[in-house]
Formats: sequence, C-alpha cells, structure tokens
Amino acid sequence: MSLELKKNCKYALLVPTSMGIRITPVNGQPVHSSDTYKMQATSAETNVASISSYLGLPVKVLTTFVKGSPIAQFIKSNLKARHMDYEGPEVEQGTPWGFRHQINIADSGFGSRGPRVFNDRAGEVGRTLSVKDFDLERIFGEEGVQVVHLSGLIGALSPETSEFCLEIARAAKKHGTKISFDLNHRASFWKGREKELRENFTEIASVSDILIGNEEDFQLCFGIEGPEAGGEGLKAKIDGFKGLIKRVKETFPNASVFATTLREVVSVNEHLWGAIMLEGENWHVIEPRTINVLDRIGGGDGFVGGMLYGVLRDWEPEKWPQFGWATGAMAATFLTDYAQPADEEMVWSIWKGNARVKR
Repeated sequence: MSLELKKNCKYALLVPTSMGIRITPVNGQPVHSSDTYKMQATSAETNVASISSYLGLPVKVLTTFVKGSPIAQFIKSNLKARHMDYEGPEVEQGTPWGFRHQINIADSGFGSRGPRVFNDRAGEVGRTLSVKDFDLERIFGEEGVQVVHLSGLIGALSPETSEFCLEIARAAKKHGTKISFDLNHRASFWKGREKELRENFTEIASVSDILIGNEEDFQLCFGIEGPEAGGEGLKAKIDGFKGLIKRVKETFPNASVFATTLREVVSVNEHLWGAIMLEGENWHVIEPRTINVLDRIGGGDGFVGGMLYGVLRDWEPEKWPQFGWATGAMAATFLTDYAQPADEEMVWSIWKGNARVKR
C-alpha cells in the first residue's frame, strides 16, 4: 500500500466546509414552475465525509455558523444525524443584510430536460472561515487525524478561506496527516484572484498525498495540458486521461494517488459512469457502465468519499476506486446530495450489479 496512515487518531477523516441548504422542487419539476420544495443541509465536503460517517468511521467537520439562526440549528441537527462531530465559531448575523448560510436552488431535471442549479451565496458565512478560530495544534497534534480532505471550493471562497486551507495543509503535513485535495475549480470564484489562487493551490497540491480533479480542473488551476485528442472511442478517451494524470504526477511528485471520474450523459436518468486512478505506478481503470440516476448532484463527491473510505480501511488499492465508483452510483439514487449506505454490503452489491431483494 502506498499510503501509510497515522495511528491512534481520534478522527479518521476531517473536512473544512461552508455549510448551506439546498432547496429542490418536488417530483422533478423545474424551479420556475414550482411552489413546493424539499430542503436539505448540504456541502460538497460533507457529501464526501458521509460515506465514512455512515459506515462507522469517526468524522469531524470544521465550519462556521450564523449565531441564533434556525438554519444553523437545522444544519447542526443534520450533521449530528450523519454521525459527524463539528466545530466552529458562531458569527453574528448583523443587519438583515448581514451573514447567512448559502442557498443552493436545484432543479434535478428529468428525461431530456437537463438539471439547472442556481447558487445564491450572497452574505455566505462560510467566507469568514479563519485559522484564528481553530486550534490546529490541538486538532492535528493532540486529537489526531488520519486524512484531511480539502476542496478547491473552500480554498477559493475568500482570501480568509484560502489562508485557512493553506494553514490546515501545513498543520496536517507537520503532524503526519495525509492530505486529499479535490481541485473543484470554479471560474466565478477565481475571477480577479487568478495569480493568488494558483500560488495557494500549488502549495496545497505540492504537499497533498491524493489529488482529484477533471481535465479542466488541472488545466485551469495549474496550466497543465489537458488530454490529447488522439482518436475517438472509449480507449482513446481513457488514454488521454492517463496522459493528463502522468503530467500532473510530474508536476506534483509528492502525491501518490491521482483520480478522476468519467461520465457520459445519455439522459438525465441514465449515465455511463467510470473512473481512473493512478496509485504509485499502478493504473486502476473502471470503464464506464450504465447507472440509473434519480439526482446526479453529489455523485462525484460520493466517488471521492468511497475511495477515501477504502484508503482509511487499509484495503488493497484496487478496491479504492471500485468502492468509490459504487458509492458515487449510490449517491445518484438518493434525493440527498450524499449517499447513506447502510453497510459495506449494500455498496459492494452495487459494484457487482446485484439489485436483487435482500430479505
């Protein structure tokens, strides 16, 4: 195994995040024609962590809340229900135009009508995440963490969150915690901050052990050349991604695991789903297979969460992307943004294509 995890830690997985809510029209309807919505607590990073927390590993969330907010109370209750510990400051709302938790308004789409997602992040309290609000020496040195998962979504929210992620990466490296970094590039977050964020992301990636991203992430974050156009078909596409990952590995030799998902949309409710992972010098390729989709949001996070679970369980590396593929496919069958596996057997049944009833 290429990743030697720290022992005797209080937490298997730690994620810094900005929590918010997602509201979705019921019955797969569009936002503009709906008057009834389902509300859930959400963030990409806790989507990842949910795989481990539901399967019994200790997880901690670093975030921030609006003091006295009923939405904050709703989010805290949700995190507890997901078996997650959380820590973070309570920030005063201020005026009615002050801080609040972000709102994700999502039409899941149906059939030939594609999903549409609208993010309302004005006044987002998560943008105030600051290293001064957390005792990183206690968290990493005394409590102990095996893997910290960082996301480019948090790293690019604000100058404060960028510094926060840098300090977390430095503390993790100092105390022997493995670092997973999903680039999650968002052009709107980077606008006007390209030089600053490229420098910050480069430092985090240079000390990371696991790097995750698609071709655009690596190109836009680091200027690394994307997959070469070398013919048509699945093999050519996979070979192109292998070439990209090799260039990423040359740029960031400290990392030992590199991963990306493969997705082709047949319709809103039918996708071809695959993955590529390089572990050391070993390629693990899952050629795209058909999956049924109830709601696609969170599928990529589900893959990362399942892959990290395999790492934390000290499985053979070939099982990491297999379990990740299955937890990503599972996430697409839930109305929540995250999968809620009952046990490992439920996940492996998806991998094996066994949808028979279990009595």
